[in-house]
Amino acid sequence: MSLTGVLVNTGTVIVGSLLGLLFKKGIPERVSGAVMIALGLCTVYIGVSGSLECENILVVIAAMVLGAIVGTLLGIDDAVNRLGKWVEGRFNRGEGEKVTVAEGFVTASLLFCVGAMTINGAIESGIKGENTTFYAKATLDFFSSMMLASGLGIGVMLSAAFVLVFQGALTMLAGVLTPVLTTAAVANMTAAGSLILIAIATNLLGLSKFKVADYIPAMFIAPIIVWGISLF
Repeated sequence: MSLTGVLVNTGTVIVGSLLGLLFKKGIPERVSGAVMIALGLCTVYIGVSGSLECENILVVIAAMVLGAIVGTLLGIDDAVNRLGKWVEGRFNRGEGEKVTVAEGFVTASLLFCVGAMTINGAIESGIKGENTTFYAKATLDFFSSMMLASGLGIGVMLSAAFVLVFQGALTMLAGVLTPVLTTAAVANMTAAGSLILIAIATNLLGLSKFKVADYIPAMFIAPIIVWGISLF
């Protein structure tokens, strides 16, 4: 097992975000507004593309419904927003920001962790001790975090913590999770996460105010459902 790839990926998100925040300071408000719309539209595309990987729509529906119930009962979105407001206070963010720290955190966390590269990278690092996939992902995430942070702010940099914990846990538990994270399970997990991204995109575009963090459990419930079905 090797966590080098996870640490490198986490580091590139932090460095990319810092550069994006530096660029953000020199961007006029009307330009930053246009950037927000661009990010929202790109997130729609990423979400729709990922949702098409669905292997079984019934599994995804069940995962989304159960995930919404669990997330709402646990109050995940409210907790994330409380953390975001605390961070906002600590960093004295200026008025006129069009997105909260919590929105930036959730958006970036999902964008960096939804997809086959995350799962395959964790299995590769956890079982074979190789980090090729994570190194490739780290390069992509460096540029993505730079662009995201220029539009979504410091919440993107905070997502590095989620990347570290999520990818680190998958890597350390790779041997145990491999039987559960089948091709079908990963596809449905990606589809569920992608639907959440679409909800995030509509928030970024100002079309809705979904409590998207409440739906995050759906990503973890999807592979469990697939595994349960395989037992029968």
